[in-house]
Amino acid sequence: MKHAVLILFRIALLVITLFIWLWALDQPLSKIMNLSIIVGGILLVFPIVWLGRMILDRKPTTSRAAWITTFVHYALVILFGAAIIQAVTTHQDWPGWVLPVPTEIGLLLVIITGAAALFSVINLALKGLGAPFAIALSKRLAVDWMYAWTRNPMVLATLALLLSLGIWFQSVLFMLWVLILFTPALLVFVKLYEERELEIRFGASYLEYKSRTPMLFPRRPGG
Repeated sequence: MKHAVLILFRIALLVITLFIWLWALDQPLSKIMNLSIIVGGILLVFPIVWLGRMILDRKPTTSRAAWITTFVHYALVILFGAAIIQAVTTHQDWPGWVLPVPTEIGLLLVIITGAAALFSVINLALKGLGAPFAIALSKRLAVDWMYAWTRNPMVLATLALLLSLGIWFQSVLFMLWVLILFTPALLVFVKLYEERELEIRFGASYLEYKSRTPMLFPRRPGG
């Protein structure tokens, strides 16, 4: 019964998230509002992660972790998603240096990193029986294919995709936003919250996997 309620709650939050994203796509916002979403939204990630970790540690049980993670994940996916949407759709209005790289190279990198991001989602679905964020928390620990090389292939592919978009846009400021704001926020979430949540749900098997697999940059399995 509790599991069914949680599933329905996640569906409701997913609908709300998609509505917010579509609203962000459709609204002509002022420069101040855009800046608030692109910068302020990312800065809000840090206190949400910290608060989520504190609540998680008060009573670290599997069932409670699932509920807390649902709230944390959807709060972050709304903030990250809205910030990415606004950054991508308004980048041409940003002042700053133009990156002297042919757009064809940037587009090629977008296609490659986009395919890697898609494969990491498929990898998690097939090997972990889960989906990104709290759409469906993984039922088992994904340790094969891309996850044998790095614990966070989806994070790595997403960051690479955003940087590739910056190259395609020829926007130095977009790339700086990714490197200075987006990347630290995403990595703080992974390190401070997600690793603890996975430890609670998978216990010793996750700790063993964590000890032999790098957090981000790939390494040959067993190497």
